[in-house]
Amino acid sequence: MRNMETPKFTPIESDKKTWFSMWFLSAIITFGLAFFPMFYRLIENRNKHFKKEQELEKQVINYLQHQNKAAPKTSKYPNKMNTKIWAAAIILVIPVFIITYLLSKDLAMHEAEQEKFLAQAFPERIFMTQTIPIKVYTIITIVTLGFGIIYWLYKVVNQYNAHYRAHLQIEKKIASLMEEKKIDE
Repeated sequence: MRNMETPKFTPIESDKKTWFSMWFLSAIITFGLAFFPMFYRLIENRNKHFKKEQELEKQVINYLQHQNKAAPKTSKYPNKMNTKIWAAAIILVIPVFIITYLLSKDLAMHEAEQEKFLAQAFPERIFMTQTIPIKVYTIITIVTLGFGIIYWLYKVVNQYNAHYRAHLQIEKKIASLMEEKKIDE
């Protein structure tokens, strides 16, 4: 019955990083107009990453089922955000705070879910998650009468970029673990 070939890990398109300093300077030069494509890109990258993560989970589950192991429960993912509507909404200013909060919350939730999934799938490996102090950023933003949102947004962009780098390493680890187990057979 083992005549079927073990599923092989297929790398998925890598995530695109966002460079906050470039976008922020562009926004200053264009009197804020560059914020529209910046937020569009942030939200679009978030949506693509969550979709990519779902595909990765399917590959891991397929692999584990082929190994006759119990497959872990799939993670819960935040709803897809409508990129165009949210990016256009920043003209009203308040959505900037909402988007920044949602991006922070979604990344924190995603990393916690990813940690649980990977711990179930590969208990012999440890995957570290980032911490996102949303309350601290909120307080900074309130105390600075809204200007703290620039710092918060900077931290969110950097945390997503760090998550994308870490995710690339996780994909490499998963590929090597799948190959190790394949060789052991």
